[in-house]
Amino acid sequence: MTPTTIQLIGTLLFAVAILHTFATAFFEHLAHSRPAHAGLWHLLGEVEIAFGFWALVLISVMFVTDGAAGATQYLDSRSFTEPMFVFAIMVIAGTRPILQTAMTGVRILSSALPLPQGMRVYVTVLTLVPLLGSFITEPAAMTLAALLLRDSFFRNGLSTRLKYATLGVLFVNVSIGGTLTPFAAPPVLMVANAWNWDIAFMMGMFGWKAGLAVLINAIATTVMFRRELCRLSTSIDHGEHNRVPLALVVTHLALLAMVVVFAHHPAMFLGIFLLFLGIAQAYERYQDRLILREGLLVAFFLAGLVVLGGHQQWWLQPILLGMGPDAVFVGATILTAFTDNAALTYLGSLVEGLSDGFKYALVAGAVTGGGLTIIANAPNPAGLAILRTYFDDEAVHPLGLFLAALPPTLIAALMFWCL
Repeated sequence: MTPTTIQLIGTLLFAVAILHTFATAFFEHLAHSRPAHAGLWHLLGEVEIAFGFWALVLISVMFVTDGAAGATQYLDSRSFTEPMFVFAIMVIAGTRPILQTAMTGVRILSSALPLPQGMRVYVTVLTLVPLLGSFITEPAAMTLAALLLRDSFFRNGLSTRLKYATLGVLFVNVSIGGTLTPFAAPPVLMVANAWNWDIAFMMGMFGWKAGLAVLINAIATTVMFRRELCRLSTSIDHGEHNRVPLALVVTHLALLAMVVVFAHHPAMFLGIFLLFLGIAQAYERYQDRLILREGLLVAFFLAGLVVLGGHQQWWLQPILLGMGPDAVFVGATILTAFTDNAALTYLGSLVEGLSDGFKYALVAGAVTGGGLTIIANAPNPAGLAILRTYFDDEAVHPLGLFLAALPPTLIAALMFWCL
């Protein structure tokens, strides 16, 4: 496939955006060393800005090369449903009523484990919530898990090694934990209808393997850092004085469920989201600060990925189609680190006549590599937006994340390919 000029420019800007995610700590350093333009450097130091910023550059270039009509036509051809959905689900899932409900569930289940409090809460959050993502969607699971980890562990001052290990396991477990159903994980959602994958198929081919990998990853990390976790004073309760009325909890859960049900219909879920904002304002005393800023940054990141990703098909598709099932599993796992895993599976869904083994290998590889980088899986920026303030200079080093996510990724790979 011979690329056009704008496709080459899009690929170049895509590569620059990836490099930008590695340079956020450098921009934060500039913000402190050159205060005259600190605002600009802080802006560029936000990892969620990277893809959106360079997507704006691409559209500006398209205005010059293709004219206003060509640029706007390209934007109209892109689907921004996922960024809008992730924004809405993040904000609702991050409210006090939803978070208290999740904390109650974690407290009840973790109390049955014969472990010190820090260990049992930690292993429960990293196991239960990612698997819950198969039913409430991965973005919602990522938001809940990140908030629970923030309130129970990160605020208590974790070591740098434990912070990165936790983030790596969280990203991997959420990526594979959404594969019990065909509607919760973005890379599965892209192919489920085209390939007729239902819940029974997902549970039989992916679900039990994902559940086993999630459990092994959570237990292994808990055991590895048992001494530090045992020393932590962990709290998973807001206290009785902050208790939210049951009717309001039920209302929030119903709104969350409706947003999930209408996840593919922006007019519906955004209308429900506006209703939620009205209810949240009316009962403000039962709310913490809504994570609107974090949600908007994540949506901007994903929207940028959608815009830049539209010009990557010319090189991604030939690479995928030139592989056999074994090679495509490894290749999809590696490629996912450099592009959104849903984009890989979407390209596969466009191709006719693929073998069942190729289909399985493509999706299994895409979800396996979903924790290696920030851009590998759509929910990752949501977790990063919540937890990155607890890292040095409020920046998560991409190499540190990659190394932390590598062991749980290998466990997931073994489960999906050897069982």
